[in-house]
Amino acid sequence: MPASSLLKLENPATNEIFATLAASRRAFATWRWTPLAERAAITQRFVEEMLKHREEIAREITQQMGKPLKQARAEVDTMAERARHLAAIAAEALADEILPEKPGFFRKIAHEPLGVVVDIAAWNYPLLIAINIVAAALLAGNTVLLKHSALTPLCALRMEEAYRTAGLPQGVMQAVVTDRTLGDLLVKSPQIDAVFFTGSVAGGYEVYRNAAAGLKRAGLELGGKDPAYVRTDADLAFTAPNVADGAFYNCGQSCCAVERIYVDRRIYNEFLEAFLAEVKSYKLGDPLAEETYLGPLAQKKQINVLQEQIAEAVSRGAKIMSGGNPATVNGKGNYFEATVLVNVTNDMKVMQEESFGPIIGIMPVSGDEEALRLMNDSRFGLTASIWSQDEDAVSRLAPHIEAGTVYLNRCDYLDPALPWLGYKESGLGCSLSRHGFEEVTKLKSYHFRKPAGNADKL
Repeated sequence: MPASSLLKLENPATNEIFATLAASRRAFATWRWTPLAERAAITQRFVEEMLKHREEIAREITQQMGKPLKQARAEVDTMAERARHLAAIAAEALADEILPEKPGFFRKIAHEPLGVVVDIAAWNYPLLIAINIVAAALLAGNTVLLKHSALTPLCALRMEEAYRTAGLPQGVMQAVVTDRTLGDLLVKSPQIDAVFFTGSVAGGYEVYRNAAAGLKRAGLELGGKDPAYVRTDADLAFTAPNVADGAFYNCGQSCCAVERIYVDRRIYNEFLEAFLAEVKSYKLGDPLAEETYLGPLAQKKQINVLQEQIAEAVSRGAKIMSGGNPATVNGKGNYFEATVLVNVTNDMKVMQEESFGPIIGIMPVSGDEEALRLMNDSRFGLTASIWSQDEDAVSRLAPHIEAGTVYLNRCDYLDPALPWLGYKESGLGCSLSRHGFEEVTKLKSYHFRKPAGNADKL
């Protein structure tokens, strides 16, 4: 869609929402029995269809929420990787579990689809966040209503169109473009069986309460304040640019972005110098320009959050080493300079509250013990990264870290073979991997006593 075009979206009436729900329920009655091989083939064709329009979709992402075009292209590619992986492992993940033989009995455990699933997806990674649930839910035999953020409605519509072109039957996957009020109706409706939400902690609590009222399955992927710890044996030439990228990629608008850094004080100055050199090389500009690394913030209101965190930190002794101010490109845009703060303490807002923007605080620590204490001093627990050349040492530290994912020499990345989950207020449940299929299915136990004379027939 050209940047000069306008998309007019009108909220459907309540009756239309109910009609959409009814269509999804009707479709479930047949889709659940569609052979898994056919569901997987549709998923693969969906991926091909999305990749066929890779450049158009990437530009739509950029025009909707400001992600630099290079990063938007990478999102389309990563979405394809995740969907293909889920399709490839679905047969094994959803296979019946036949229990060891017990004389006179046949026993197995089967996975059954939940039914009608609502996925409330966020805008910051509009394809990746959606595909984690949508692909797994459809492969498992559910029908899906995808309610995307009002900032990125085209992504939901693109996915719906691609699935339809891939051969998905009518009503099995529907994009719902609506406001929050009607979105709440979806969650509360007795016609749905599960809801998955990605967004703020406050939004997650609200969704969880609404789902609990109907005893519905709920999965929540919420906030993060993810720490990085740079040990004294880290390769700084590798570590500094990778940690910086983890903090500032997508303008820091990622639940798993690095948002606080702890560095062994013996290498603190050396790390800080290398880190600042990397950050100052980032090009802030038009997100459609190929050379741009830092695009605009998706929401203007986030500028106030960042300014408040910076002001509070500086008033308590922090020092700005880079950035610190809003910016514009050609006099326009919700831009913010890549900001690095030092002389911070762990009780400052910039080290405790989710920033969701291009701002980072860096603290020196005495060693592993202090680093662990500070890393765990958070109400969040999504990811944590350690940067070191001593894998054995990190293996000993990792069990003590309160986070769903612990990285060594990596950050801000999801491997589709691993479950994606958060501890504490970072969420409930998981997506991706074979364990993600457990979230979109329910178990059924088969406990058969074999009829007399038919002991060998079951």
